[in-house]
Amino acid sequence: MLLHPRKIAALIALIIIFSFSALAQREIQTPDETQFRGGVTHNAVYESPALRETPELLWQFETPRPVRTTAAVAGGLAYIGGENGVFHALDVQTGTEAWSIETDAPIVSTAAVRDGVLYVGGLDKNVYALDAATGAEIWRFTTDNQVYSSPALEGDVLYIGSLDNNLYALNIADGTEIWRFETDGQIWSSPAVFDEQIYVGSRDNTLYVVDAATGAEVWRYESGGQIDASPAIKVNTDDSAIVYFGDLSGVFHALDAVTGELIWEFTLGQGVYASAAIGEDLVYVNNISGDLYAFEALTGTVVWLMNIGGPAYSSPSLTEDVVYWLTEKDGLLYGFDALTGQELWRYETGTQGDYRSASPVIVDGVLFIASNSEGLLALVGGSEG
Repeated sequence: MLLHPRKIAALIALIIIFSFSALAQREIQTPDETQFRGGVTHNAVYESPALRETPELLWQFETPRPVRTTAAVAGGLAYIGGENGVFHALDVQTGTEAWSIETDAPIVSTAAVRDGVLYVGGLDKNVYALDAATGAEIWRFTTDNQVYSSPALEGDVLYIGSLDNNLYALNIADGTEIWRFETDGQIWSSPAVFDEQIYVGSRDNTLYVVDAATGAEVWRYESGGQIDASPAIKVNTDDSAIVYFGDLSGVFHALDAVTGELIWEFTLGQGVYASAAIGEDLVYVNNISGDLYAFEALTGTVVWLMNIGGPAYSSPSLTEDVVYWLTEKDGLLYGFDALTGQELWRYETGTQGDYRSASPVIVDGVLFIASNSEGLLALVGGSEG
């Protein structure tokens, strides 16, 4: 029996309503704590179901553009900073604002959350500690220049860099300075932590490793270009470790994390602003022109190579067997099979932007990504509906 066109339209409408209702009713489970790039080693691996099908919009939060901040998600809230100096806390279920604070300059740093306290840096030169549930200020620490770096929390200490050339160690209880380590260039890089040592890049073309307790230099590695990328560390089963980072000369480095000895390096041809994502056997990174590489983690052998067009300042993220990348070209977000490089889907997040360094964050099957023209988007896999 054939249905009347009006009945077909009504049936489709019911399906759509049911689909969105189901999405709205599904409770998104979030962790209690979060840190930049998934943790202090910056592997960018998120424990979440992968999105293997073209995602759908769950909600969108409008905020002045561009949005360069990678979202932080914890305790039922998504946190995002804006170019207008406003920092927002949003309900992950609906995207409605729970609270916001105003600062005197843009916020690009990605927040860390632990024990109900949120820590974030701002271009107003301050590092803030806020009540994660209300936004009430607990303390602030003022550096001598803008803070692009994202904080790393280890024990009772917060580590963060500043464009005043210093890496800081702050007491998380009251924000008092424990020590500072001075480099010869601005620090845009976010510090990583491994085995009681802090790893951070500087625009003096050097990766520094300092003692977490004292701030004394352990070793340094001089590269051929400025290091804006944040180091990422792979801990192997034999407790050895490799630190990966790229520089703006276009070289990607893999060093012994204990000794600083070069294990392998690869020239990507264009500057590397992005930080690496580290899977079990493969390491993923891109250059500014949008060439995506998957390397064997231990040898540097290229497993696959794709191009999504540039500029591409955003860094890859990984869940299960899917790696996610964002390019400013046409505002496209991609999902690739992590083992083969096969494109699984693409999603238009907006128009081409300006230095959009936000990276995808995936929590309980929901992908959060900032857009230069659409604010903050929360996306779910097509199969969710």
